[in-house]
Amino acid sequence: MKIQKLSNMKQFKSWFSRGCFTAAQNIQRLAESLTHELTIHNPLTRRALEVWLQESTLLGQLLMFVSMHLYNISHKEKGGVASEKSGSNLAVDSVTSLTEKEKDRSLIPYCKGLDLIPSYPSILDFNQIAYINAHLPQQYQIEWRFLFSSEIHGESFSTLIGRIVNQGPSVLVLEDSHGYVFGGFAPANWELTPKFYGDDSSFLFSLVPKMRVFPSTGYNQHFQYLNLHQQTLPNGLAMGGQHGYWGLWLDSEYGKGMTSPTCTTFSGYTQMSHSKEFTFRHLEVWGLGQPPPTPQEKGERGPGGGSVLDGNAEGKAMLKMAGKTMHSDGYREPSPN
Repeated sequence: MKIQKLSNMKQFKSWFSRGCFTAAQNIQRLAESLTHELTIHNPLTRRALEVWLQESTLLGQLLMFVSMHLYNISHKEKGGVASEKSGSNLAVDSVTSLTEKEKDRSLIPYCKGLDLIPSYPSILDFNQIAYINAHLPQQYQIEWRFLFSSEIHGESFSTLIGRIVNQGPSVLVLEDSHGYVFGGFAPANWELTPKFYGDDSSFLFSLVPKMRVFPSTGYNQHFQYLNLHQQTLPNGLAMGGQHGYWGLWLDSEYGKGMTSPTCTTFSGYTQMSHSKEFTFRHLEVWGLGQPPPTPQEKGERGPGGGSVLDGNAEGKAMLKMAGKTMHSDGYREPSPN
């Protein structure tokens, strides 16, 4: 993190200029997360150590980043092509054959969408951002787009939906009333439907009190769920598990949620919140990559001649920040026609 600051890269500046910081306790959590898999081996064998070094993606990224700084690597080796190896092998074998685009990469993504917000009260610090980003598919590690914050947009489930639907892959992060911080990566575009959807690149994660990532087990396809205004099905947002036994559940009654003690959708999963049913005090969502085209951009029109989620969301957010409340801005159901 000191190298990030000394390098003064645009990615670091995009967060630092909005008040992001480095918390000492999260440095310790990040270090512990890198080595916790070794603790299951007693005694530790050479083979176990080799496997850990090969599979520790984040450790590989850290080694590569530090090596590039120490040896001032700034030019592409003639004819060099970056290898696709993971973990520490990436640092050792391909540090001298990186493309110019890859050399511009950082441990943290570029922060986009906070231009009109001079100081952003994010849940995340630099260590937590780096931890989440390292586990994302590579194409989503470059840039995060600000979509929603309860501190800015208010505590409204309909507002949350309006800001995350049709925005492509996303990262959700929340903090419960006991200070536990956790969330999930949703690879599919959020949409209102009574069915589960998504793919096995989805994962849940815990940041406080410990940093852990829970990848897909392949046991089922219950990765994402979003429903509203239904009488016979649960109304809310979910990732993993099943009705009543969610990996992560945010109720449509804003502020209430659930994480079950076990979840068959995600491997190594443990209850992420302080208690199974919880209340949360802060929620934020970040979009990844370019958002898919809106119905208007595709030349389509919704029922009644307008989009289901019409209006300028950014303008509405600025009105809220200025104290001009939108009194009736709930999610509008499509007409039966």
